Amino acid sequence: MTSPIEIRLRVAYPEFSIDIDLSLPGRGVTALYGHSGSGKTTCLRCVAGLEKAGHGYIRINDEVWQDSDRGFFLAPHKRALGYVFQEASLFPHLSVQGNLEFGLKRIAASDRRIQLHQAAELLGIDHLLARRPDKLSGGERQRVGIARALLTSPRLLLLDEPLAALDSLRKNEILPYLERLHDELQIPMLYVSHSQDEVARLADHLVLLEQGRAIASGTIGETLARLDLPLAMGDDAGVVIKGVVSAYDDKYQLVSVNLPGSALQMRVAHAALAVGKALRCKVQARDVSLSLLGDEPSSILNRLPVTVVSQIAADNAAHVLLRLDAEGTALLARITRYSFDHLQICPGQRLWAQIKAVAVLA
Repeated sequence: MTSPIEIRLRVAYPEFSIDIDLSLPGRGVTALYGHSGSGKTTCLRCVAGLEKAGHGYIRINDEVWQDSDRGFFLAPHKRALGYVFQEASLFPHLSVQGNLEFGLKRIAASDRRIQLHQAAELLGIDHLLARRPDKLSGGERQRVGIARALLTSPRLLLLDEPLAALDSLRKNEILPYLERLHDELQIPMLYVSHSQDEVARLADHLVLLEQGRAIASGTIGETLARLDLPLAMGDDAGVVIKGVVSAYDDKYQLVSVNLPGSALQMRVAHAALAVGKALRCKVQARDVSLSLLGDEPSSILNRLPVTVVSQIAADNAAHVLLRLDAEGTALLARITRYSFDHLQICPGQRLWAQIKAVAVLA
């Protein structure tokens, strides 16, 4: 069965080359993740047609954009895509509305699937339409840039590290709007980033690039939980869990979240959320401790029965990395080698994973 998005690229430079073959889902957010120089932006530019791969095949759903074997290359302006760069690059002489209308004019009226008022509302900029770009914050300018890209009614949205130029305050301002696009629009997105926290918060599918090669491609939950990838060694290593809110404790401001496919629950310190709402949580490996007993008095609210799946030596000689299974939900734990030996941990062993409610990122 053919994947909705096919990207096969061979690009050779004097000191660098790209050789990737990707089959990606046709909905949700696919993150291209890797260190600087891994080929993320070059891949995006080839998809956009801004660079022409010496050998390439690019198909978005049923539309081929490049097929070098047949000598076919669709010009960039004919590709139904929106491109968001690190800098919004708004026209300084136009108002916000004027910038948005520029994006709208790129598509025939009969082909428009997103209207100006809809894009402005989605990105929370409807109150900024009369302002000029020099009167906007960095986060506001980037939201205008994203809205402008959406107004081309793209079949694919490309985002090249859209938060890289923003400070942490502005990043936190814009992330909820990106989540909203993910939840409310059916437009697939390719999202380039070297921030694992961004990827964990937004992505459904993860492609890990290293020196121009895709060394892993899969769902975000499974890929982040792999011990054989460099992701597991980072200080921010962890897993993403997509749960559903089952209850809210107003007195203590704690959300109860059902883990997928099991009766297990986690409690998370969070503002009020409606029962039944999907909630994405990141549990970092460094925040998971292990115990032989599950009923010891403790301030740690989350105690999940787990089975040890596998272990590897960490990048720190004093640490060990473990992959755990909590009734179908993968977890990672980074513990000391002392604790590993003291508890006599081995694959197949049943333990209790302990996770502080304030440590879960949701």
